[in-house]
Amino acid sequence: MTRREAVINTLRHKETFPVPYHMDFTEQALEELIIFTKDPDIESKLGTYLHYKQYWGWPTEIEGKPGYFKDEFGVIWNRNGSDKDIGLPDEYQIEDLEESTYEFPVCDELRLRKELEELTADKEKDDRFIMYGFGFLMFERAWSLMGIENTLCNMILYPEEMEELFTKIGDYYCHLVDIALEYDLDGVYFGDDWGQQKGLIMGLEHWRHYIKPQMARLYKKVKDKGLFVMQHSCGDCHELFPELIEIGLDCYQTFQPEVYDIYKMKELYGDKLTFWGGISTQQVLPFASPEEVKEEAIRIYRALHTGGGQIIAPTHALAFDVPPENILALLEVFKGQEKYFRRKAGLH
Repeated sequence: MTRREAVINTLRHKETFPVPYHMDFTEQALEELIIFTKDPDIESKLGTYLHYKQYWGWPTEIEGKPGYFKDEFGVIWNRNGSDKDIGLPDEYQIEDLEESTYEFPVCDELRLRKELEELTADKEKDDRFIMYGFGFLMFERAWSLMGIENTLCNMILYPEEMEELFTKIGDYYCHLVDIALEYDLDGVYFGDDWGQQKGLIMGLEHWRHYIKPQMARLYKKVKDKGLFVMQHSCGDCHELFPELIEIGLDCYQTFQPEVYDIYKMKELYGDKLTFWGGISTQQVLPFASPEEVKEEAIRIYRALHTGGGQIIAPTHALAFDVPPENILALLEVFKGQEKYFRRKAGLH
């Protein structure tokens, strides 16, 4: 069985072994792992089951201003703090929603197509599950343009203007998804953080009013092509699961044990949603010993493997605070599933 077939099986809720696994890294974490292992090619040797590239505006460093990046939407990102991968908005494009004359950019379509061609060029040789991703989608795109406080306040104060803004964001990404769907993909990955440690940032009512209609448009395009829909959102999004399933979601990532009762979520939605994640990047991977990391991976496997619907992985891209020893311990488990998941977990 190829890695692609294994992922498709688990997405179709067919139990498969080995269980598909994945790892992503922040720039700092990968650099530290390369230094620790003395292997500049370590990332290519992980054996992960999924592969994707992601569009979120292509921030480009501003000449003469180190650490500051400008994306296609005109947003300036400051990466001089602890977050070297995304950073914080330093300059917003929409200060006053009622008076705004902001116009959405024209995407660099040639660059997008080049990425898609490179991603799918070796698909006959590359047996991984291939996706293209779109990050900073609806809510994140809105707050990157006007700030998170203004975004939340404007949802209440200016509903018509916010509906128009979210529709424009949806139109923009629908066009990009149409382009992506011309290529030989297995799925499309969407990224938009809706949750916090307890509940939704904007609340269910506002998510349902502003964000759901646009996500439904995007999901439908992917489903109409017969491909799988993957959704990333940090935080507690359990209120959304029934409605995400309704509009076509196949796989939810990230699945954080700090915010979810993973056993209950598996019981309620495990026959409809595939859960991608489960291994804590908040409490376990940064602070546990390598042996404790291995035990936690076994626990997550045991909780979620029955009936398929599991992609076992850290709950987020591994950050600079995760010791390389713990990354290698987790990789040992992922690559040694017969030993760790069957013999040690006592499961067959």
